[in-house]
Amino acid sequence: MSQLEKPMKISKQLRLKAQEFLTSKKNSECLAEIVRHFDCGADQPSCLLALELIFTTLLKEKQMLIEVVPLKPVEKTPENQYKEWLRNAYEECYAKVLHSLESGSHKIQIQGLSTAMNILSQEGKFPLESKGSLDSYVPLSKLKSVLMKILSNKQNNMQLINKYTEYLLFDDILFFTWKLLPSLTAKSNPNDIYIMNYLLLLEKLQVYQNNDARILCGNENGSFFTYEETVTIKCLNKIWHCVMLWEHTPQTHKQLLIVLLEKVLTHLEKPLLLTDFLMDSLDVGGPVSLLALQGIFTMIQVHNLDYPNIFGKLYSMFEPEIFHTKYKARLFYLSDLFLSSTHLPENLVAAFVKRLARLALIAPSEDIIIICNFIGNLILRHPGLKCLLNNPDCGTASTDPYIMEERDPLKSNAISSSLWELQTLQHHVLQSVASAARFINTPLPSVEWDLSKILDNTGDDIFDKEVKKFSKLIVLQFEKPCGASLIKDERIMQYWNL
Repeated sequence: MSQLEKPMKISKQLRLKAQEFLTSKKNSECLAEIVRHFDCGADQPSCLLALELIFTTLLKEKQMLIEVVPLKPVEKTPENQYKEWLRNAYEECYAKVLHSLESGSHKIQIQGLSTAMNILSQEGKFPLESKGSLDSYVPLSKLKSVLMKILSNKQNNMQLINKYTEYLLFDDILFFTWKLLPSLTAKSNPNDIYIMNYLLLLEKLQVYQNNDARILCGNENGSFFTYEETVTIKCLNKIWHCVMLWEHTPQTHKQLLIVLLEKVLTHLEKPLLLTDFLMDSLDVGGPVSLLALQGIFTMIQVHNLDYPNIFGKLYSMFEPEIFHTKYKARLFYLSDLFLSSTHLPENLVAAFVKRLARLALIAPSEDIIIICNFIGNLILRHPGLKCLLNNPDCGTASTDPYIMEERDPLKSNAISSSLWELQTLQHHVLQSVASAARFINTPLPSVEWDLSKILDNTGDDIFDKEVKKFSKLIVLQFEKPCGASLIKDERIMQYWNL
């Protein structure tokens, strides 16, 4: 038997064992055999599928349902005792399914989650207790157990969380995930792995109801479910107040800000309480500072936050390291927004123009083009800065009064300088860079350059476009060899037989 056929045969045998168990009560040993095979650690995906078949069928056929009459003890009939045994086996096997979510194999993890959610769905449709109402029923204890495994403090569960997002398309699962998360928010400081898993899951959760209303645990009679958005927003605020108090590493700090900006900020009841956190984040540096800057801009724009030294913070972020980070486009975009007002002091804007021009001397080529267009836009907004274009008294590096090391832009003496850096770049080896720097030699346009289109062309984008462009010119050809290594119809084949 080949290595491919062996797993298929075992899977078929396990499925037959599951069907035998469902056929007759006398075949109870079949379930024990499947469990023993599962505990051995071999063919776990096949074992999970077999357990899923058994218990989804038992739930659907209501073979574990025990009728309970109020104020009357349950009769100990052989049938009820068998049902009680089935229910105990059900809980034990479900715990084993959940344990598979901790496996080192992503394949087993994904199958374990799929099996757990399919069983949970069937129990929601066919509860173990009689439910007279048509309201949707979600087994919260089982859903909470799934979430506890996903929010592991031992391993990063990104792939498992991505799989779980498929179930978040169902309104009942989305709603009750929100309801359960506050109870899973550790009050004491958890480790970095738990924090990252929690934030990754939080990033996947949307607050509002899905467009196409679907429920996972609805029964065939047409279950009714009400999605309460006020409840989810309340849960979000409760969660966030705890998450903010955790101690974060640079990695979790960055993820926290991403979740804050993309998911949380618009739903917070008291967003101004974030002010101190965002101010402290500005001093961290790197991507964390950039993300914090975006949060502060939103607070200023939407919530009227007053931060007097914001331009000094923004100015300090323009360092050579910024060109080697993933978020450099975000910095240019936010800087363009912060400096969009025509009422800013010209000496302040001049400091940004000079710092950008100086950095352009050491920046990658695609960033130089962005900087040149950005400088052109700033001069268009502040015509008084045209004095920088042609200042004969400081036309070289040796006579430049600008102080690059000064942290306060107002004290950098930039307004007395000139843009000799752009004149230098006009001799750049790349024609596109040289052309971008020559805008200072011609009359300025009447309309600003569209930075958003330029920012889309990052270094990776340019590389991908070039690869796609030239890959169309490559022709691949394959001929099956019929001799040693000679091409078919080669002339030498007329004289030699290899």
